Order: sequence, then structure tokens, then C-alpha cells
Amino acid sequence: MDIQEYKGIYVFIQQVDGQVAGVSHELLGKAKELAKDMETEVTAVLLGYHVSGLCKDLASYGADKIIMVDNKDLELYSTKPYAYCMCHIIEKYKPAVVLYGATAIGRDLAPRVAARVRTGLTADCTKLDVADDGTKNLRMTRPAFGGNIMATIICPDYRPQMATVRPGVMQKIKPIDGASAPTDSIDMEIPASEKDVQILEVIKKESQKMDIQDAKILVSGGRGMGCPENFKLLENLADAIGGTVSSSRACVDAGWVEKDIQVGQTGKTVRPNLYLACGISGAIQHLAGMEESDVIVAINKDEGAPMFEVADFGVVGDALKVLPLLTEEVKKAMAARK
Repeated sequence: MDIQEYKGIYVFIQQVDGQVAGVSHELLGKAKELAKDMETEVTAVLLGYHVSGLCKDLASYGADKIIMVDNKDLELYSTKPYAYCMCHIIEKYKPAVVLYGATAIGRDLAPRVAARVRTGLTADCTKLDVADDGTKNLRMTRPAFGGNIMATIICPDYRPQMATVRPGVMQKIKPIDGASAPTDSIDMEIPASEKDVQILEVIKKESQKMDIQDAKILVSGGRGMGCPENFKLLENLADAIGGTVSSSRACVDAGWVEKDIQVGQTGKTVRPNLYLACGISGAIQHLAGMEESDVIVAINKDEGAPMFEVADFGVVGDALKVLPLLTEEVKKAMAARK
């Protein structure tokens, strides 16, 4: 393999029902930053059906070029058709780097593509940068050994260098008004051998809850809440302040709450404007999922809790006693503002 033939940073664009996933916007922004150091360009790879209307959006978030495959067989995500198209694009265009979101789709697609094109894959990255040793290799950093260390991985001998990145880790760039990017539309025939799964029906589960990755304010509870019934205290504060409830892994493992509100290395990475950690000690696995929050407030009766080391403000006290008082003060402040 002549790695010098491989150039450019490609981002797989995840879209469902014509809506681009937030992590794809985040990756375009990060790719733009990496491209400066690699002296190359960012290409968005858009697969789907009747998706040409998304091209302007992708350009505004940092894509210099767009490769699009518009095919009826790609209307709904299915592993083999998508993997076939990605492999075809990689073989034709020879990108140096391909990035995917570490979502259900990205985690399904990326390893299959990596195996087919015979390259490596670093999963669930929390940091990407470019080596300064002249090689311009991509340095891919992820938690290892249960989150106790951060491992930085390179793929010097194979291309493309591939990574999945967790949603919420990278920052979106501010959309560029009036941006445009040339689009290379590929007319691709997907073989019958790659279409051995037939989707008969899609049943969508409607949820009234906000995704914690989209929330601007999170009121998060840990083992210190004592029992699931005490999560009502978190809900009361969240309702008063206009926030959303989240939790640590300990509460999920105990069966107190659903996993979709878990923050941390094995849950979701969040970056709210305000993160209130109530009864959460601050294990490194949890910190990995929320330490980039704008403002962190910790409430814990253990003054030596690691959470206080990353908190902007701290309250040493029992969260079960502090939360009702804080909720009342928030309600008074909100009423006075009105």
C-alpha cells in the first residue's frame, strides 16, 4: 500500500428522514480543524435517497466537497448496502482519513467498512489531532482499561485512518452563511448480494423527553440520591430551572433510571451550559462524559469527592437536603424575574 496516494479527510454523514445527525455537524467542524494541519480538504460523504437538499447545510458546517450517492436502496439504513457504498467510495477516491459518529449506525457501519478495506479502526474517540513529527498521521485518543488511562493510537502503515467519535465531544462550528461546495453525485448500482435484508416496517417510538445531549441545563443524580424515589427532587429542580434530568452509571446499574439518560464513558457525552451534579462522586468514567460543560455545580456531602476538582461551584452537604432548598430559591428567583 502506497499511503502517499491517500489524501483528504472524509466524514460519513449520518442522516435519518432527511435530518443530519448533530454528530456529523460536529465531525465536519473537527475535520476542518484537522485539515488545516494536514494541508488538505474536507469531504462529506452523503448516502440516502432524495438527499440533495442537504448539501448546502453540509457546506455551511465545513464541507469543502460532497460525494453523494442518491439511491432508493439507501432510503433506510441497512448495513450491507451502506458498507458497499462506503467501500466503493474509499477504493475510488482514496481518502487518508474517514470519520464516523459513534452512534448505533456509525458503530455498526465503521467496523464492517474497516474489515472490507483492510485497515484499522479506533472506536469511541474523545480527541483527534495531527502528529507533529512530519508524518501528519492522525492521533486518535480514547479511554482504555475502563477509563483509567487515555490511549493515543496511530495507524501509520494502512489507509484510510478510521475513527468513530462520540456525539457531544467535538464542537460544531458556527454555520458559514452562503457557503457552497461542489458535489460529485455517483450513480451506483448496489448488487443483489448486498441487499439480503428486507425492511418490512419501521415503527418509531415517540418520546416526550428531551435527549440529554441536546439539553442546555442538566440536573444529574448519582448514588448519593439514595433511591429511585428521590429522583423526584431532581425532577422538581429541573422543572423549576428549565432543565432535564440525567444520571450516573450507578443509578442505571441499580435499575433506578433508564440508560438513555446516563452520562459518562459508557453512556452519553454532554456539553450543557449548566451541569448540576447531585450526589455524584466524580469517577473518571463519569467525568469523561461531562467535564466540558460550561458551568459545573457539585453537591456532595463528601468534601473530598473528585467532582469538586472539576466543579466551578461546590456545595458540601446532603443533596437530599440541599435540593429542596435550592428548588425553592430557584422558584422565587424565576417568579421575581417574571
